[in-house]
Amino acid sequence: MRRKILSALFLGFVFRCWAQGNGLAGINEATSVISSYFEPVLKLIYAIGAIIGLIGGVRVYSKFSSGDHDVGKTAAAWFGACIFLIVAGTVLRAFFF
Repeated sequence: MRRKILSALFLGFVFRCWAQGNGLAGINEATSVISSYFEPVLKLIYAIGAIIGLIGGVRVYSKFSSGDHDVGKTAAAWFGACIFLIVAGTVLRAFFF
């Protein structure tokens, strides 16, 4: 029993030493990889937002043309979503850089 406990402690010590070996370099590499993916993903988000914005604009126009009563609410939601998308991109850029 004692031999098993000592073996487990030694094995834990060895794994702990391996974990400390190159941690800072790994974190720096992960940071650079995430930073390199940020711009293309942000452009993709803006493109998706533009498509959704166009669809929302068509919905607002359709409701306005048909004389629907909740056009103001739909337009406010559409405008708020567009503003949120722009602000979210700016905040994410400030957070990562």
